[in-house]
Amino acid sequence: MMTLWVFGYASLLWNPGFPVAERVQARLYGYARSFCMYSIHHRGTEEKPGLVLALDEQDGASCDGLALRAAPGSEEETLAYLRERELVSSAYLEKRLELSLTDGRHVEAVAYVIDPHHVQYCHLPLEEQARLIARAHGGRGPNTEYLYNTAAHLDEIGVPDADLHWLVREVKALSRDN
Repeated sequence: MMTLWVFGYASLLWNPGFPVAERVQARLYGYARSFCMYSIHHRGTEEKPGLVLALDEQDGASCDGLALRAAPGSEEETLAYLRERELVSSAYLEKRLELSLTDGRHVEAVAYVIDPHHVQYCHLPLEEQARLIARAHGGRGPNTEYLYNTAAHLDEIGVPDADLHWLVREVKALSRDN
């Protein structure tokens, strides 16, 4: 099997779940990272949905994250694992998209992008996002943990996200109020 690259822009940054041989900062053009997907499995339930980040196709947008190269020999297992994890509902579409790496290389990577026609797709004001994230809990834990870990790991790789920082402050304030 050929080299497998995966684009990490949210939980894959801090929990790839597969053996990674190489990590390189990368940019994906044409997509924005946003809390535009209701989470009814991993970080919420159907009764109390949470929110997870997704790649939302937008003209002129770009998203910075990590290109993760699967360890040689693990490509098939990695794809099977990612499909089980990311395609739990049909809200994500698996695509192979070109990434621009900070070292000048261009690679094709597997990326999971939101299906804008899916029922889990949403566009909510930041205040509503904070309210949902503060109270949601799913099979992989609290929605707050997902937000906090993703914001911290984006900071760690030098990709601060102003909206995520605002959400962290607001969610912490809401959590103190409860």
